Amino acid sequence: MFISNAFAQVAPAASGSTESSLLSMLPLVLMFVVLYFVMIRPQMKRQKEHKAMIDAIAKGDEVVTTGGLLGKITKLGDSFISIEVATGVELQVQRGAVVQVLPKGTVK
Repeated sequence: MFISNAFAQVAPAASGSTESSLLSMLPLVLMFVVLYFVMIRPQMKRQKEHKAMIDAIAKGDEVVTTGGLLGKITKLGDSFISIEVATGVELQVQRGAVVQVLPKGTVK
């Protein structure tokens, strides 16, 4: 009484199955394209700019590290740099820890 009868449905013809499968993949492809232009491409651009900045740092530049330390570069190595954060106080940090190069005269 409360349960209606279930009737089997006939499967659709196979002639339009390739079109329907392509149309079902279209949203996934569009989402990947949008993801590429919104997230992946800008991240790659930022990484490229950061690498160029790291390669261009020189002795005497004033920098900010990822930890928020400000200092002047005193020594350069292949993977490490020495930063003078106060008079007579030098710290060694990795080159990749440099976030920003400040204008001359910022750190006193």
